[in-house]
Amino acid sequence: MRIAMWSGPRNLSTAMMYSFGARSDCAVVDEPFYATYLTMTGLDHPMGDEIIASQTADPDQVIGDLLGAIPGGKPHFYQKHMSQHMIPGVARDWVSDVTNVFLIRHPARVAASFSAKFENPTLTDIGFVQQAELYDQLVGAGAKPVVIDSADIRRDPETILKRLCAAIDLPWDSAMLHWPAGGHPDDGVWASHWYGSVHRSTGFAAAEGPLPGLSGAQAQLADAALPFYEKLSAVKLSA
Repeated sequence: MRIAMWSGPRNLSTAMMYSFGARSDCAVVDEPFYATYLTMTGLDHPMGDEIIASQTADPDQVIGDLLGAIPGGKPHFYQKHMSQHMIPGVARDWVSDVTNVFLIRHPARVAASFSAKFENPTLTDIGFVQQAELYDQLVGAGAKPVVIDSADIRRDPETILKRLCAAIDLPWDSAMLHWPAGGHPDDGVWASHWYGSVHRSTGFAAAEGPLPGLSGAQAQLADAALPFYEKLSAVKLSA
């Protein structure tokens, strides 16, 4: 099974990669389109040169790798994807050949967290629009993609992960609840900038508190993303 997990930044995505990576039967890959995204857009991201040097920037080669032999000969392949990486010029038809899951997080939390690491983010930077587009594409093709909310995972990891596994016909493995501190061998080169808190973790963080109070550009960003979040939230796995 090839599992494509679609999220935006600051959305529990790395912890989810570690969760699946803790399974002995599952290979993982970390944001394989990141170099493609930076090369094709010319965006200035932290560690951009290192990212481009660490991966192929050819989207067709990336897709071939995602659909080719699973690393390590394992039966399952967890693919951590950022929805915003699916820009014009990157084919999307291949997503019909994998099992798709959409990981969502309330945009107020994303806007607050991402803004602390990335200056002046825009709606295009945080993936909500692209998530909705991919979801609509799959539903239009007759697929039934799964949606999960990071807040529900943090509130009750075991229950939500069991329901996720059942929804995608993957046997449950309790190893998904814990991982070693210090990172994963398949972390992207950008981990040193983005993954500090998850590197210190050995499992999912506790439930989140109230939504952050936002103002100015952060509030505007969250408001713009909210309809796309609500669209997917309406069909998420129940907590």
